[in-house]
Amino acid sequence: MAVQSIARQKRGTLASALVITRRELRDSLRDWRIVTPIVVLTLIFPFLMDFTSRWATNWVSQFTDPILVERINPFLLMIVGFFPISFSLIIALESFVGEKERNSIEPILSMPLTDLELYLGKMLSSLLLPLFASYLGISVFLVSRFFTSPPWIPPLELTVLMFLLNTAEALVMVSGAVVISSQTTSVRAANLLASFIIIPMALLIQAQSVIMFYADYHALWWILTGLLVVDLILIRMGIRLFNREEILSREMDELHPKAIWRDFKGYFLRPPALAPRRKYEALPRFSVWRIYRQDIPQLLGEQKLAFGVILLVTATALIIGVLFARRYPIPDAIFTLDHISAETFNQVSNIKFLPSIATTAIFSNNLRVLILAGVLSVFSFGSLPLILNLINMGLVGFLIAQVAQVGHNPWLFVAAFVLPHGWLEIPAILIGMTFALRIGAALISPPYGLDIGQSLLLTVANFIKIMIFLVGPMLLAAAFIEANITPQVVLAVYGH
Repeated sequence: MAVQSIARQKRGTLASALVITRRELRDSLRDWRIVTPIVVLTLIFPFLMDFTSRWATNWVSQFTDPILVERINPFLLMIVGFFPISFSLIIALESFVGEKERNSIEPILSMPLTDLELYLGKMLSSLLLPLFASYLGISVFLVSRFFTSPPWIPPLELTVLMFLLNTAEALVMVSGAVVISSQTTSVRAANLLASFIIIPMALLIQAQSVIMFYADYHALWWILTGLLVVDLILIRMGIRLFNREEILSREMDELHPKAIWRDFKGYFLRPPALAPRRKYEALPRFSVWRIYRQDIPQLLGEQKLAFGVILLVTATALIIGVLFARRYPIPDAIFTLDHISAETFNQVSNIKFLPSIATTAIFSNNLRVLILAGVLSVFSFGSLPLILNLINMGLVGFLIAQVAQVGHNPWLFVAAFVLPHGWLEIPAILIGMTFALRIGAALISPPYGLDIGQSLLLTVANFIKIMIFLVGPMLLAAAFIEANITPQVVLAVYGH
């Protein structure tokens, strides 16, 4: 009975969302400024691409290998499908902020629908018309190329990929644009913020173009998987952030540096249990004793899920490193642990792309990596800190596996090269990556009672606090040990 009740509730949510979708689609079909470009790109543009394809085929075949001629058609097929869905971005940007400027949003927001139903209805209405135009454009292009001489019939895998990629790309643009439209106060601001969607999509299309000419369609499946992950993130973010009361009450966005500094200072000084509150009477006095006794344990306890994700990525990276070491072994003559001397460490210090074996160099390098992870987390929703951690720990697993393959004891290698300083450095890096990951995750799911800006200030304040009072001292102590004690341990174990 409970399962049936949940199923009925989901059907009711979708049916209510479709009410908004039908209304929006009727309004879009009545507007000739929306319909005309879509019709032109759907019915005329494919024939133009067909003419371009035949002309380019005849011209290029005179100078180059015929296989390059065959690679032009998949590229044009991708362009034909992408151009119509580009209109989904414009429609989605108008979904909330456009109606607010036209003073027509109050009747929609006053309808007896939940925030989820309103959000889904707006998103579907922005998606369906351009996506249908994209499907129709691809179909028209394929039919026209089939009846030309010589006919071109794409592989089934490529055809399926084109439909799936266009669907995923349209959903990325729509879900991102709906989030922007619901969080801005003017169409001008929404159009400016849309560059954060347009630029990555343009770069993605360029990457797909290169893949098309190489005919490496397996890489397109990986791109499709990444797009689906981004879709889930943006949809989750939109559902979490959408609030009709805030849309109605939000006035012109203004930048208040004093207010931003006041909020950041409050989040930094107050205990974590009190920091998310938006209103407070007075800031507590700065106390190092309270930070170590109360704040840091609370901050670490709040990041159990993020820390678990970091540990999972770390274990995965070690396994991947071991697998790569088995597949790409380094020759024994190149990778050896025999006859290590003090000169060996001096040679390593002279390699330009590696930090020198000195306390300040090692400390600054590790600190720079964690700060970079925190900055990149803002622009990647927390994914790039995971990638950085994957690369670093993958290299560790690769080296340990290589040591085992050349006949040395891997546990002795870890004890000599890693353990003296690693017992401090590795936990410090994992903690820093955890709080860097939380910065990006806060943009997707901010704490209740806080908007995106406040949640970003809160997570950045927590990141800086944990870096100053916990991660920084651990990295500094680990760097001193790595520069002064670890080389002596290595010489004692492997030196002759």
